Amino acid sequence: MNTIEQTRALGQQIWLDNLSRAMIAGGELAAKIAQGVSGQTTNPAIFLKAIQNDVSYHSQIATLQAAGHDAKNCYEILACQDVQAACDVFAEEHRRHGGDSGFVSIEVDPAFAHDAAQTVAEALRLHRHIARENVMIKVPATNAGITALQELVAHGVCVNMTLIFSRQTLQAIYRAWRSGIEQRLAQGLPIDAIRVVASVFLSRIDSALDERLPETLRGQIALALAKTAYVDWQSAANAALPVGAVMPSLLWASTGTKNPNYPDTLYVDNLIGAHTVNTLPEATLAAFLDHGSAAPRLAENTDAAAAIWQELPKHGIDFEAVAQELQNQGLAQFQAAFADILAALAN
Repeated sequence: MNTIEQTRALGQQIWLDNLSRAMIAGGELAAKIAQGVSGQTTNPAIFLKAIQNDVSYHSQIATLQAAGHDAKNCYEILACQDVQAACDVFAEEHRRHGGDSGFVSIEVDPAFAHDAAQTVAEALRLHRHIARENVMIKVPATNAGITALQELVAHGVCVNMTLIFSRQTLQAIYRAWRSGIEQRLAQGLPIDAIRVVASVFLSRIDSALDERLPETLRGQIALALAKTAYVDWQSAANAALPVGAVMPSLLWASTGTKNPNYPDTLYVDNLIGAHTVNTLPEATLAAFLDHGSAAPRLAENTDAAAAIWQELPKHGIDFEAVAQELQNQGLAQFQAAFADILAALAN
């Protein structure tokens, strides 16, 4: 077995953090599924890169523009078609594993990140448009996004909560998910097909904090967050759940190392644990296949991880403030990428 397959045997899914039309049409995505990849994530920056660099989009863009579609409509048509095609490639994976894997994510317009009602409306519209059982609607984990999660779960939508940097945010997500499940049960509706993942961003944390920490703590904070969040998750999962409910899964995101002095599989090798997902950019996926190590390390050294967490205030770090700033920065980046897509499609 390769390292992806070994990781799956340990209970963690490996997803790909990239998507393009050429990847689907050329068989590259199918080949990655054959290697063991079991899902796919996207964001506005990924679609921007695809549209800019993949000539297979150009003729359709020209046709859409000539037909009078505005930039946002053009983008949505292109992105939704790609996600539909990717969902179809993953359909057998989704069916074979009883709806627990084979998901493809698409993000709501980040301009609605602080508007719960608009987020719900946009998410429901995308969900209906794509019309695939294995699509996940990606929602930023702002206060408004967490409010929207409850409503979306109540509507039976699978959701990828993104841009998470805080254990407190994760706790709020669990509460919103449970409220949505209970709301749906009260209506006599099924809950067994609803899946939610909570995407915790890692490398951005170490990039933000390393310069403020002594050498002994550098490159340790994101791992400590993941390990302590996993302990929280185990506690939440052990609580009595409604019959048929599937607990949200932790998903590790931003897993490509930004510091060249760190191992390129730092946020993969050390965070393998049951009932989790790790979404990898292509370079990190290739590195993990080449020289990664599949072992159940996520549940190891959790006491040490908690001790590391206690060190942060001693160095003047208010982590919740850092988490909020990182989420704000992430939203700004996605909004800028979305604006760039629209600008490119308007010309």
